Amino acid sequence: MSDEIVFYTNPMSRGRIVRWMLEEVGRPYRTEVLEFGTTMKSPAYLAVNPMGKVPAIRHGDTVVTEAAAICAYLADAFPEAGLAPPPGNRGSYYRWMFFAAGPLEAALSNKALGFEAPQERRGMVGYGSVEDAVNALEYAVSQSDYIAGDRFTAADVYVGSQIGWGMMFGTLEKRPAFERYWQRIAGRPAAIRAREIDDALVPARP
Repeated sequence: MSDEIVFYTNPMSRGRIVRWMLEEVGRPYRTEVLEFGTTMKSPAYLAVNPMGKVPAIRHGDTVVTEAAAICAYLADAFPEAGLAPPPGNRGSYYRWMFFAAGPLEAALSNKALGFEAPQERRGMVGYGSVEDAVNALEYAVSQSDYIAGDRFTAADVYVGSQIGWGMMFGTLEKRPAFERYWQRIAGRPAAIRAREIDDALVPARP
């Protein structure tokens, strides 16, 4: 089918974000599970994503990589799902989705790797300091029930995934505002379905 959605992922990756988004969209899709270091680096997949990383989607002839970009693309490709605000009201939607994809992810990744920019060089990094980034995130989730206002959007899928994973793995402190926000969105039927699908794909430990 020319409009088939193919989802390239691994259940132990950021692909979980896109799985949730696909379940929210509610359209059929085909999953291709790739393995780190082998099929992810195969010529066939490098033709899809030269980075050799997941997630990625192919929708007809269109390929999209990067979890935040995929979430934004799917919201636009399937407007009937109601996962994006009207075009003239997307300031907070874009702001916080791409804050989470850029400064926040960089800050939390660097923290997990034990790196922090020296005080005199914080102006060189987009997030300034980890504390600045986390405080900005707390502000974002404290302004309304959802990131972009009073209804759930694709930005909540992306930002919420960062918060849920961050608190689970200890890269993000469990502030009350984060816990309230995560509890508000984690019980959505699509989120539960997505977790169940991916959990079933995780290889059993010996």
